[in-house]
Amino acid sequence: MGLSIGIVGLPNVGKSTLFNALTSTQKAESANYPFCTIEPNKAIVSVPDERLNTISEMVNSINTIYATVEFLDIAGLVKGASKGEGLGNKFLSNIRDTQAILHVVRCFEDEEIIHVDGFIDPIHDIEIIETELILADIQKIENRIKGVIKSSRGDKNLIQVVELFEALLIHLGEGNLAKTFNFPQSEICNYYLNDLQLLTNKPFIYCCNVDENQLIDSNEQVRKVEEYAVEKNTLAIKVCAKMEEELRDLNEEDRKDYLNEYNLTSSGLDRIIRIGYDSLGLISYFTQGPKESRAWTVKKGSSAPTAAGVIHTDFERGFIRANIISYDDFINFGSEQKCKDEGLLRIEGKDYLVRDGDIIEFLFNV
Repeated sequence: MGLSIGIVGLPNVGKSTLFNALTSTQKAESANYPFCTIEPNKAIVSVPDERLNTISEMVNSINTIYATVEFLDIAGLVKGASKGEGLGNKFLSNIRDTQAILHVVRCFEDEEIIHVDGFIDPIHDIEIIETELILADIQKIENRIKGVIKSSRGDKNLIQVVELFEALLIHLGEGNLAKTFNFPQSEICNYYLNDLQLLTNKPFIYCCNVDENQLIDSNEQVRKVEEYAVEKNTLAIKVCAKMEEELRDLNEEDRKDYLNEYNLTSSGLDRIIRIGYDSLGLISYFTQGPKESRAWTVKKGSSAPTAAGVIHTDFERGFIRANIISYDDFINFGSEQKCKDEGLLRIEGKDYLVRDGDIIEFLFNV
């Protein structure tokens, strides 16, 4: 399981600049006019994790393999996107497969960069995008409910789905996001909801794109977005896309010095990935050895067999047990053998729930 994040926003808010910086590529054309990004830009980047670096160095692994995140940069949406304005329908369909949405909002003033509406108001911008996503979800449900109604005659389960869809349409029609709806705990309803891939049921992260001098002291626009995020029970992060571009060309020592100037301990990429993990309830576990040390991503609360299945389905199917050492114990005692000698290697069965930072060896038989 990897993390996938769709980057959305109005034209000229800095989406493609941020995408280029986060992914260290120049694939996404950046220009001072709407729709300079016509096709979605995809990039897969490594998830920074100092724990994995430390493990790999301790066991002298030949290879260090990080978990990954896929970023998808969607062309700038405009009012009317759900009806096809600005190629909107095509762009909206591109983000249905992503797990989370990073909504880039312009929170800086620059007369040389044109705003599509001619003025800077981040809440106004957020509401435009969210309205289009809501309308797209309404359209998706309305198209789907027709077929369900036809098939529901005499089927109590499908009647339940129809009632759910009707209630959800009312909820969305009132301007609410799908993720604020009180979904029933029903296997059949969950099946149909997962099939819909509703855009407004995904975790949102508001990304305030600011000037460098606003990284330390937030301006009024950033504070408005942060307050809005609290109201919506979602997350907000402050990033300077221009600075992220400059960071990618620096070595590790210069990067740290640059970040320290702005009282930052990590780059925008690191913070966005961490928020993405937190919002989706994802954790990392590790495998280690002389050939490779590797990070694996699973949902928090995953059982040991489920976590094993991320490596290979045979591991899950033939799961016997898991030998587990916590990251802290491994670091404190310096090796797997010393952890064994201290009685810190645990043998866990099928009911064990994997924890963030576990170092695991799976035993299986197929």
